[in-house]
Amino acid sequence: MKWQGRRQSSNIEDRRGQRAQRFGGGGGGINPMLLGSLIKILFSKTGLIIVGILLLFMFLTGTNPLSLIGQFLGEGQYIEMADSNYSPSAEEQELAEFTSVVLADTEDVWNELMPGYREPILVLFSGAVNSACGFASAATGPFYCPADEKVYIDLSFFQDMEKKLGAHGDFAQAYVIAHEVGHHIQKLDGTLAQVQSRRGKIPDVEYNRLMVRLELQADFYAGVWAHHTQRIKGVLEPGDLEEALNAASSVGDDRLQKQATGRVVPDSFTHGTSAQRARWFKRGFDYGDVSMGDTFNAREL
Repeated sequence: MKWQGRRQSSNIEDRRGQRAQRFGGGGGGINPMLLGSLIKILFSKTGLIIVGILLLFMFLTGTNPLSLIGQFLGEGQYIEMADSNYSPSAEEQELAEFTSVVLADTEDVWNELMPGYREPILVLFSGAVNSACGFASAATGPFYCPADEKVYIDLSFFQDMEKKLGAHGDFAQAYVIAHEVGHHIQKLDGTLAQVQSRRGKIPDVEYNRLMVRLELQADFYAGVWAHHTQRIKGVLEPGDLEEALNAASSVGDDRLQKQATGRVVPDSFTHGTSAQRARWFKRGFDYGDVSMGDTFNAREL
């Protein structure tokens, strides 16, 4: 994929080198770094005097301030603190720049296809992150949080995708980003909320089937993005489309389950089979017509 020297998105939130840490409720000693971060995050400058008085009172009475703050905000809260030892490699930094270019491409395409398009933020993180949808580790993989309209990616996922799943190439990585932005499209048009509203109201097997259709539609939108990016900018190189199709196949439920457990349980599928994922991405790429991506009413997936 031809990406060097092209526009990078301004909608990048770089949290790499920050570590999410839980606080509150447990008693124990006080971590000065954590306490300082809490004060910085939770209080404005005008409130520092009040905070100082409160902290002095808590120290004099023997109360753990983290415990009190944790009880006030709720158990299991996380904050993110900078890790002074973190330094991205040249390879990782290049990957971050690539990710920003791909996000910019999604902005160009969807602003053209959807008048009034609201651009999402893409958060780069390392290890773990706190989102409006809750705490997540790198093991979760890339995800979209509709509550804050942000895409979250730990760049190490792309290495795992290549080494563990055999999904090679920069256009395979671009497919992943475009798929998550596809979920943002579903948030904007109401599809995501409609599916999520069914959780707990229908049997799990039926809900899983809805999730499959939701994910396949996001694959279709990724294909639509690829179609129009090529039309507008001509960035694809030989083998790029095959990289994306291979990546879509690599994350099929059947393949992942077979690799992990040696067996396949279709009723537990939530993303679709390898063949389905590749097919819907290809459909989006071939036609570039958003109206042809209604996976919910499709007779065959």
